[in-house]
Amino acid sequence: MNVILIAVIVLGSIGLVAALILFLAGKKFAVHEDERIAKVAEVLPQANCGGCGFPGCSGFAGACVKAADKGSLEGLLCPVGGQPVMEQVADILGMKAEASAPKVAVVRCNGTCESRPRIAEFDGAQSCKVQQMLGSGETACAYGCLGCGDCVAACQFDAIRMNPETGLPEVDEEKCTACGACSKACPRGIIEIRLKGLKNRRVVVLCNNKDKGAQTRKACSVGCIACQKCVKVCKFEAITVDANLAYIDAEKCKLCRKCEDECPQNAIHAFNFPPRKPKVEAPVSETPVEPAKEQEA
Repeated sequence: MNVILIAVIVLGSIGLVAALILFLAGKKFAVHEDERIAKVAEVLPQANCGGCGFPGCSGFAGACVKAADKGSLEGLLCPVGGQPVMEQVADILGMKAEASAPKVAVVRCNGTCESRPRIAEFDGAQSCKVQQMLGSGETACAYGCLGCGDCVAACQFDAIRMNPETGLPEVDEEKCTACGACSKACPRGIIEIRLKGLKNRRVVVLCNNKDKGAQTRKACSVGCIACQKCVKVCKFEAITVDANLAYIDAEKCKLCRKCEDECPQNAIHAFNFPPRKPKVEAPVSETPVEPAKEQEA
């Protein structure tokens, strides 16, 4: 009986000492979280999409607090919550939210099944990443969409789907939050997070092919051939050609659409513009022209 009692007392004493040590260590090494982080996290959408560039909403909340201590929230944006959420965050931190231009995901590939026919058949895992690792996919274009829908699986907002007729992904601009998940999931980098533009209107080169013109034509009938006609017609220096591929700077583009008309490959597309009015040709005058009268002798 005495042995059992002694054992209980010893174990109890060890437990008390260990508890005391843990308590003192917890006090000494305790990390006190800024209460503003929790308040900021409460107004965030908790999508944890990573579109802000931080590991989840809690990471973004901590980054906002640190930035506020430095005096500016510049460069910080919650793509899901957008400007309204950032205004709430700024209000909590006693700062002013800087206006940010809305963005949207744009699929920079127009190589449909008709313009980019298959030359092979992949009978393996339906994954863009897997196909990219094993080769160039089922078409001759090594830069275009692989069509397996990795971007669709990555989107948490049901904002992108595969069109069965064209074989290309399509973005629902109303649902897209520009979080960038689809862009990160695409192994060929054809999805760009781009400025929505004035009245949601954009002019974009829907091609990612960096091969020379002749090789691009063989792979896709609507691929950019770097002919530079679009560069020459643009008065605003909004278009550059690099690595055999034209690119339109959304901040410089004035949406005149002259480049779209000039492109011989139909690789440049305009989004959300009203239908163009058909050109009306001036009617040819049917009034007969009287022959000149002979001068009297």
